Amino acid sequence: MMKTIATDDIQSAIGYQGEPSPWFKIDQSRINSFADATLDHQFIHVNPEKAKETPFGGTIAHGLLSLSLLPYFAEHFAIKIEGAEMALNYGFDRVRFISPVKVGSEVRALSRIVDVYEKSPGQVIIKFDVTIEIKGEEKLALVVEWLTMQVLS
Repeated sequence: MMKTIATDDIQSAIGYQGEPSPWFKIDQSRINSFADATLDHQFIHVNPEKAKETPFGGTIAHGLLSLSLLPYFAEHFAIKIEGAEMALNYGFDRVRFISPVKVGSEVRALSRIVDVYEKSPGQVIIKFDVTIEIKGEEKLALVVEWLTMQVLS
């Protein structure tokens, strides 16, 4: 369930950590669909036979595929500001792809709100520190500082 923050108390959201998202499996079909959508058909993503010859031992997800899952994962850690009509992706301050996500891996996101501020009347920016973990692996898939904007009515 998404936490709601009163409009006059947006600073109370700083430090909020939602629940970790459920694990999400990255299969070859999803990787292939992402390759088709982005026109990025590099063999390491779409050619299992050739990718077996690499240090990864098989195909890996596009880093941007992992990043593109943020809106899905956000259902588990985002907040809603009272009176918000919509939330928009506002951008990223920092993105680092730490470790490749191998086909068949499961990933999940954890997040903490590090800043909340009013950009202009009726527009509130929320900055999340997000990490995406790979099940069973010590290294993270990625870390990102993600900005969203909630538009208030």
